[in-house]
Amino acid sequence: MSHAVDATNPVDPVYELKTDLTEMLGCRYPIVQTAMGWVSDANLVIATTKAGGFGFLAGATIEASELENEILKVITATGNSHFGLNFHMFQENAKECVDLAIKYSLRAVSYGRGPDKQTISRLKAAKVLCIPTVGALKHALKAQALGADIITIQGGEGGGHTGGVPSSILLPQVLDAVSIPVIAAGGFSTGRGLAAALASGACGIAMGTRFLMTSDSPTPAHTLNKYLEVNDTQAIKVTTAVDGMRHRMINSPFIARLEKASPFGRLRIALASAWYWKNETGMTFAHMVKVFIESVKTEPGAVSQVVMSANQPVLLQRSMVDGQPNEGILPSGQVAASINELISVDQLVTDIVKQAHQCLSQLQARTLITETPINKNHSTKEAS
Repeated sequence: MSHAVDATNPVDPVYELKTDLTEMLGCRYPIVQTAMGWVSDANLVIATTKAGGFGFLAGATIEASELENEILKVITATGNSHFGLNFHMFQENAKECVDLAIKYSLRAVSYGRGPDKQTISRLKAAKVLCIPTVGALKHALKAQALGADIITIQGGEGGGHTGGVPSSILLPQVLDAVSIPVIAAGGFSTGRGLAAALASGACGIAMGTRFLMTSDSPTPAHTLNKYLEVNDTQAIKVTTAVDGMRHRMINSPFIARLEKASPFGRLRIALASAWYWKNETGMTFAHMVKVFIESVKTEPGAVSQVVMSANQPVLLQRSMVDGQPNEGILPSGQVAASINELISVDQLVTDIVKQAHQCLSQLQARTLITETPINKNHSTKEAS
């Protein structure tokens, strides 16, 4: 698609970065905006698309009744369906997500806990590209075997649910093992990162936290300020206290209480949280008593994780929609510690592409190989 750049102005040249990602997804730059719950709405995807990147709608947190309208909003604003939809097969409207992606000929779908081979085949038959996100080599191999068109690897630096392998290790592992294009995610926010990923063999980068921390993000100002206040990666920790899985987020008093509590203490916190938002979680007093009795018979720690896992969407909504970060959770990649201002998505993409070009040009200039003819006679004399 076109991008407003003045080709006659030497200070603002027309940059091109063509890779398998841009060719397959129909975007100008190999930069993907990931699907973040309650953040990746139509407006953020529109801003990303217009800037030349590729955006994903967060289908898991968009009301089922509003999902089609969000898709149409992007299509109307951009004039095409060169964007994607993210979903999980365990969500109630997973089938609707697949149907809508096919109905509107979206360019791609992304997922973590993905669809089965039959569903993937159906999407591929409709020319909707399948782009799973994985955090380990074995999952990348399985994704390719199931029919993925592109794989996004997320290193442990990434936010939200994340693996434990750093991008610098995971990316080359997967590049060596699969035969399909690979997108690098986890720890990327700059043009230097994009240049490094492309030089390594990736077809592009995917970013979540960096897009969240833009002026086009729908995230409330009070919550964004919490992200801007972080200036040390040690404040962005991995915890399993919320739902038993590795979850990278900004540390908070709520997380600290969960981690320090005993199994029964965690259960009390989980039940209190569910009761506080009983309208959203469906928690009743009778249900609370039933859960408590069940935990006494089994394992309070395990039951508390189940309850907290059910609470998680509400905890996320409190931060990302209601603007009450102290009452919710703040998923975040480590890159948040290096971001100190909120710029527009257009400015972000422009800056990343410009810096990537500079880095790649400098790399090329430093690595020019001059072929020096070998004097065979001299070599023979040396050897004798």
